Amino acid sequence: MKKFHLRDIFASGNFGLFVAALVLFAVLSIFSDSFLTSYNMYTIGRTLSLYAFIGLSQALVLVVGDMNLSVGAIGGLATITAGYLIDIHHMPGWIAVAVALLVGIACGVFNGLIITKFGINSFIVTLATSFIFTGINYGFTQGFSFVNIPESFTLLGKGQIFGIPSLFIFLIFCLIILFLFFRFSIAGRRLLAVGENSEAAKFSGVNVDKIKLLSHILSGFIAGLAGVLYISRMGTSSPVTGQDWLIISFAVAIIGGTGLSGGSLTAFGLLIGAIIMVMIKNGLVVLQTNVYWEQSFLGLLILVAVGIDRIRTVYNQKKLLS
Repeated sequence: MKKFHLRDIFASGNFGLFVAALVLFAVLSIFSDSFLTSYNMYTIGRTLSLYAFIGLSQALVLVVGDMNLSVGAIGGLATITAGYLIDIHHMPGWIAVAVALLVGIACGVFNGLIITKFGINSFIVTLATSFIFTGINYGFTQGFSFVNIPESFTLLGKGQIFGIPSLFIFLIFCLIILFLFFRFSIAGRRLLAVGENSEAAKFSGVNVDKIKLLSHILSGFIAGLAGVLYISRMGTSSPVTGQDWLIISFAVAIIGGTGLSGGSLTAFGLLIGAIIMVMIKNGLVVLQTNVYWEQSFLGLLILVAVGIDRIRTVYNQKKLLS
């Protein structure tokens, strides 16, 4: 009979994440009377949905072995774009959304082209563009928000169906599409192949640069979508949107099983990663902990997630060799 080892939990990926989420849920339920209230569950549902999109934006570049430090800046730029068109020019919501998503795509194209055409490390490129996009954001708005957002635009972000946040239902729909994309599409499989072994992918005929460019375009698109969803959730368009997304994007993606070395990404893992992330942040609030320690705690969480990712990678490599 095969013996069970603790390290098997780390290597089992989604199962280990699911168990961790259940344990965290049980602990918070026991130690906080307000955690299981309907309002808190509704708040968690909306927040984790937004976190999942932010994490997905990062995961789509991590999967090919790159990273995107401009996720929050792109989201903020998309938020301001949509808010400006709706508030100042009174454009229909669908036009504002389309333009905001195009802005996200354009930012992704800009990142991807610099990385692939000039061979510059994605860390350096996206660090620089995060400042560029943020500078454009603040330069255009002068720090002012756009607040005249019609109620109809907030239906997705604030609405609910049979008590379930509309935003969460939309997330599940998008995660199903994500699953199908990576499971059955040629582009999805090539993204995974490049992340797993770019040299092997190149020898098999895959244009690695085009696939990396695609990953950054998709990342920009999802970051832009997250920015639009943020307006729908909050009912306002603020230039500070996205400032805290960097740590959220890495935490959700890495906790969700997207390895830093690339080659792995699952829809279910992202969902559980977002659930764990939002439960931790929500738990710090309902347990009335000192909010000034939150950033330190989240930073520690990132280190733990990276450590788990490393353990999982090493264990799986040893398993393949044995």
